Amino acid sequence: MKTVKQTLIFFGVLFFAHSAMAVTDLSAQQKFLEAKVSSHQKEGEHANHLNPVEESKKFRGVFYGFLPCNNCNGIKATLSLKDNNNYLLVTQPAKESSREFYEKGKYIWDDEAKSVVLTPRENTTSTKQYLIKDEGTLIQLNDDGQQFTGEKANSYILRRSDTVQSREVHIH
Repeated sequence: MKTVKQTLIFFGVLFFAHSAMAVTDLSAQQKFLEAKVSSHQKEGEHANHLNPVEESKKFRGVFYGFLPCNNCNGIKATLSLKDNNNYLLVTQPAKESSREFYEKGKYIWDDEAKSVVLTPRENTTSTKQYLIKDEGTLIQLNDDGQQFTGEKANSYILRRSDTVQSREVHIH
């Protein structure tokens, strides 16, 4: 009789434990499905407003331009604003057999001034600043943080790759 009671108790505990695990599994599956659905929701739906995307993260990308140069025909420039506020700037003077120059560093997004400040790894005192004209355009500023003036003032522009029709100005 004692063995029958022990067997019944054993199966009873096993049954209740199985039921509890089934409820836990069902709960976990429900949470997974909710997360999957919310990650696939379209723009404009309420779930997208829960965690707004930081402006600087929207602005990342590759920018191209042909900048003025005092002792050459111009400088081909490619600026890549990457994750973790890293950047890569590749410049090449428009001369016969000129080499490319690479500069890596960190950038800071200044939302109030609508600008991006590049600080190279090698020379932290030599920063470059760009005014954000719109979502796809950066305007290089002078050392005083002002826009260039004069006849070449409109030549200090970099455009994001997805807004430019062709990249003929910058071919490596």
